Amino acid sequence: MNYLQQPQLIEQHSFEIISDIIAAEHPDYRFNDAIQEAMIKRVIHTTADFEWLDILWFSPDVIEQLSKSLQRGCTLYTDTTMALSGINKTVLEQFGCSYRCYISDPRVVALAKEQGVTRSMAAVDVALQEEGEKIFVFGNAPTALFRLLEKGAKPAAVIGVPVGFVGAEESKEALVESGLPAIAARGRKGGSNVAAAIVNALLYRLKESA
Repeated sequence: MNYLQQPQLIEQHSFEIISDIIAAEHPDYRFNDAIQEAMIKRVIHTTADFEWLDILWFSPDVIEQLSKSLQRGCTLYTDTTMALSGINKTVLEQFGCSYRCYISDPRVVALAKEQGVTRSMAAVDVALQEEGEKIFVFGNAPTALFRLLEKGAKPAAVIGVPVGFVGAEESKEALVESGLPAIAARGRKGGSNVAAAIVNALLYRLKESA
């Protein structure tokens, strides 16, 4: 049986197919810029779902803010170990960035039990106590995104794409209305894989231009 076996060729061919389908089925669609295009196409590549052309929302300044923060060596916080595992940490480290997921941290477990809240909420509380420039990446936990917003935090940027039926859509709409530099998934769709894809798309672009 004849089939592609080399990872780079498979990925390259996948993106070619994605571009061809967009051109054929969405001929009037226009991306705002090359980085936004890379992000949306990588999410489509991850999900095989072309609805992401319309679902992913970008605040006017978010790509610039994300790029500058990563290049300054910020700390990136995720709501799940799955999101963190999907992000290319080798490239993050090349920019001098740190990364954290506190969902299983003993401090978080204790704080969540004490306050009667989710560990995702407690993880946000612990993260906000730390110094330095922060990017928050939420792919699974609406409660984490709500917590960040109710605390009035001002991170460098937020990637908010929680998936689900309880609070997911509402948390992302709250992010859209917050005025924070943000990328959000409108509606119910999202996920840790989507969050990681967005971060990776930007990291690869920044690495190419470095």
